[in-house]
Amino acid sequence: MSQDVRFDLPFKTPVSEHLEYARERHLRWVWDRGLVRSQAGFEEYRSWDLPQAAARTYPHASADDMILLMNWFSLAFLFDDQFDVGKPDRADRIAEVARELIATPLRPAGTPPRVECPITVAWAEVWGRLSDGMSLTWRTRFAASWGRFLVAHTEEVDLAARGLAGTLGLKEYAEFRRRTVGIHHSIDAGERSRGFEVPAQVQAHPLMVRMRDLAADTIGFMNDIHSFEREKRRGDGHNLIAVLHRERGHSWEEAAAEAYRMTTGCLDEYLELEARVPLMCEELGLTAEQRVQVRMGVEAIQHWINGNYEWALTTGRYSASKEGPAATAELAGKGSLDDLLAV
Repeated sequence: MSQDVRFDLPFKTPVSEHLEYARERHLRWVWDRGLVRSQAGFEEYRSWDLPQAAARTYPHASADDMILLMNWFSLAFLFDDQFDVGKPDRADRIAEVARELIATPLRPAGTPPRVECPITVAWAEVWGRLSDGMSLTWRTRFAASWGRFLVAHTEEVDLAARGLAGTLGLKEYAEFRRRTVGIHHSIDAGERSRGFEVPAQVQAHPLMVRMRDLAADTIGFMNDIHSFEREKRRGDGHNLIAVLHRERGHSWEEAAAEAYRMTTGCLDEYLELEARVPLMCEELGLTAEQRVQVRMGVEAIQHWINGNYEWALTTGRYSASKEGPAATAELAGKGSLDDLLAV
């Protein structure tokens, strides 16, 4: 089963000591903000165990920041599930909400959303705290990565609404997946979680640019492998295994094996480049303090590669089989039990 697929990662990453403290408060926040609107929706959301994902990918965050990061996680995952293949006209509403989510980091913190629904109202609250204390450079970088992710999401929804979800070629899909996986801004948030910023000249260096892209590819392809059963139930063609099955005529088993090889290839290239980071620091003439910031930036990438992987092995979101309302919804092409786009 796809969720059981294991990868040999060369680094281990810690888990936040604040996991249980933050989990309880996060789940209360999700309910209070109307991000789940039914008991069944709440139980399904709880089975995903997103708090564990946040605790693994941001292990050094303070207790209060861990709650904040868990709250942010919920918005991205729940918004991702709002499309319903039975209602293709819903794509227009998703695009409208996405534009509001993109605009929020470009406005002064605390500005009320112009398009109101549970997700936009909650995001305005979260961004006000997530951006606090970070430089304009970081906020601009985060906003750009966040915007590219949301634009890609609306493109994905639009393809599905037009019945074209399974039509991208392998090269197109790989480039598209790099945007839809949403890793660049997630790595950026690693800086916020520890109160540092990677120097701008490092972020612009071709080595770091490629490392971040390869991390996104590795995580995106791992996610496709682990979530394959869920996405197959929903009829979602935006999955590396499904693309390989269709384009190359592979059996499902052959496609899964090829997806695994592609994933490990991305990881191997990432590790080769990571080993060159000290040379990049020499080339740029970085100070001792800046080198510490770079080291923590690399750790933020490692936390995401390994932390997301460890979470994916156990989350109920990717369960190979489900029962009850969640299973019924997925078989009907829905990702969510609750409508979060209505006022």
